[in-house]
Amino acid sequence: MRASAGSILRGVRRMSTDAAASGPRPFRILGLQQIAIGGLSKDRLSNLWVGELGLERVGTYQSEKENVDEDILRLGSGPTAVEVDLMQPIDAAKSPKVHSPQLNHIGLWVDDLPKAVEWMTGRGMRFTPGGIRKGASGHDVCFVHPKGNDAFPLCGEGVLIELVQAPSDVIEAAAPDASERAA
Repeated sequence: MRASAGSILRGVRRMSTDAAASGPRPFRILGLQQIAIGGLSKDRLSNLWVGELGLERVGTYQSEKENVDEDILRLGSGPTAVEVDLMQPIDAAKSPKVHSPQLNHIGLWVDDLPKAVEWMTGRGMRFTPGGIRKGASGHDVCFVHPKGNDAFPLCGEGVLIELVQAPSDVIEAAAPDASERAA
C-alpha cells in the first residue's frame, strides 16, 4: 500500500509539530513594537496622531510593491518606545489594501526572529509570503497570516501580526534583571 504525497506531508508536519511542541520555546516576545493604522488619507490620520495627540513624526516610508505610503511616529522614548505607523494606499484600488481594516496590524519585538519563525512553522503557523525581510524601520520582519489553512492551521485569528527582530538595546531593556539594574 502506497501513501499519498499529502499523507506523507501531513505525517512529516505532525512529527515536526510534535518535536517543536516538546521543546522549550526558543525565543521570547519582548513587547509591543508597533501598531499600524490605515486610512485613505494620511493627512487626516496625522492630524489626529501628531496634531491632537502629540506623537513625534520620525520618518516616512513608501513602497509600490506593498502599496503603502506611511508616516512613522514614535510614542514614548528609548528602547521601549512604540512605533505608530500611519498608512495610506498609493492606489486604493490595488492590494494590499493597507487602509482596510483601519487597525492594519500590530508588531511584536522578538529576540530571535529566525528561531521564532522556524519553531512556529514547525507547529503549523501560517506566515504571509515573503519570509523574513527588511521592514520600513530597517529591522528584519515577517508576518503571521491572519487566516490559517489546511496545511498551516495556526494563524493570527483575524489579525495580521508582524514579528520584528529586536535590536540589542530592546533585548537588553527586556532582560529579566533590567528593572534591577535601573534601580
